[in-house]
Amino acid sequence: MDRQIGAQLFTVREFTKTIGDFEETCRKIKEIGYKVVQISGTPLKAEEMKAVLDKYNLKVVTTHRSFDDFLNNLDEVMEYNKILGCELCGVGSMPGKYRDSFEGVSQFIEEMNEIAAKLKKECLYFGYHNHAFEFVKLNGKFIMDRLIEESDPDAVKFIVDTYWLQFGGLNPAKFIKKLGERAMVIHFKDLKINLGSVVEMAEVGEGNLDWDAIIAACDEAGAKWALVEQDICQRDSFESMKISYEYLRTKGFC
Repeated sequence: MDRQIGAQLFTVREFTKTIGDFEETCRKIKEIGYKVVQISGTPLKAEEMKAVLDKYNLKVVTTHRSFDDFLNNLDEVMEYNKILGCELCGVGSMPGKYRDSFEGVSQFIEEMNEIAAKLKKECLYFGYHNHAFEFVKLNGKFIMDRLIEESDPDAVKFIVDTYWLQFGGLNPAKFIKKLGERAMVIHFKDLKINLGSVVEMAEVGEGNLDWDAIIAACDEAGAKWALVEQDICQRDSFESMKISYEYLRTKGFC
């Protein structure tokens, strides 16, 4: 796995709504030390972001777009990713309308496979980002197992979220090793228990996840990139990003 730790810009999404804010965000992220990013949670166009990203020498390794965009504006999604210079076209989640039944999941998988086949012809990949609901069993089978088993391994990759794996009752390191090279990107996000015994998202190293085991699993699986993500921060989000970065420096990242 590449040791250039990345920043999932969804963490600082409130500061990427205008191109001016986006530039200031890129400046701060670069100042912390991040060298790669994921574009997510911004309405900005690829062309205007690309100029800023180049200015700060930040490499985009994946994006998140809505599944509706993939269904209805696939050519634009492909062009968006090509302009940003990344091959992994990610979707943040399976929309709710598909999740409640075995047949709904089947429909999602069928549509996902059709999209992935078109992306593959353009030398792009479809990336699926997990939450915890994928570990619900429908007709005796995890939704996630169906996503893995019923898709083309050369076209559909995974953006694996460590927090949601642990939240869903799985061992993140074991799951990443099992998924192998299809775990193309890993979201490094920690899980913490507060004094009220409530689960919180936390900076990497501030929670209870076994990062030595997770990092070793990423290396063994052949994952390409690790990206720090924290959907909800208990402090300034840039400070949270810095805390995670500094912790990962102690683990050999830069």
